[in-house]
Amino acid sequence: MSAPVRFPRFFVTNPAPCPYLPGKTERKVFTELNGAHATELNEALGRIGFRRSQNVAYRPSCIDCKACVPVRILTGGFQPNATQRKILKRNSDLQGSACRPWSTNEQYELLRRYLKQRHPEGGMADMDDMDYADMVEQTPVHSHVVEYRLPARYGAQGELIGACITDQQSDGLSMVYSFYDAEAEGRPGLGNFIIMDHIMRARAAGLPFVYLGYWVDGAARMQYKTRYRPLEKLSPDGWVDFESGEQADLFS
Repeated sequence: MSAPVRFPRFFVTNPAPCPYLPGKTERKVFTELNGAHATELNEALGRIGFRRSQNVAYRPSCIDCKACVPVRILTGGFQPNATQRKILKRNSDLQGSACRPWSTNEQYELLRRYLKQRHPEGGMADMDDMDYADMVEQTPVHSHVVEYRLPARYGAQGELIGACITDQQSDGLSMVYSFYDAEAEGRPGLGNFIIMDHIMRARAAGLPFVYLGYWVDGAARMQYKTRYRPLEKLSPDGWVDFESGEQADLFS
């Protein structure tokens, strides 16, 4: 008699240049997400630091580096600081909606602008529209694209200026990938607004966490994740507080 759930097989990638820390190499361990139990597997792996990309769950498995640390926001305790309140007020007119995981030309063009503005030399810079469609649509779990639009005018749909591919789990929202118009007039901090909107969406749904992926010790472009409190990090002893002192040190 066969077992109802087969234990997943894990694989390890070859070492490659680290995209976050110069001079370092990265290696990942990964497994496929497929079959009737893909959602349960994705959630179980997410709680031990894995992230999803299409139908694959992965996490860093570097031989000589532990800089990548999974972090998640506790939605019930979050209180925006003065700067965050200004960002919320500035963008309070945006219309956010959770859409089915189906790619559109409008989303892809926004992604292209975002990559050109923020990550022109990054590994995603050469993505074409089919690559983006795979990124959005090849999902074996409960996923959606949260769109952020300017207010409608004269009955026409407002311009798309932000989006986030988001997985809904039983304990929270996992922000798979967000992108936005980083040069939108009068809207600095749009990426931060998207995170706070996810906190409010999770809280309204009674979900305790928003999973932000990896905080990378030593990578300046990943430090924004520590601005959201209370924050937890995954340690060898499980999820623990990301100490407020640690966060203060990062911005002193």
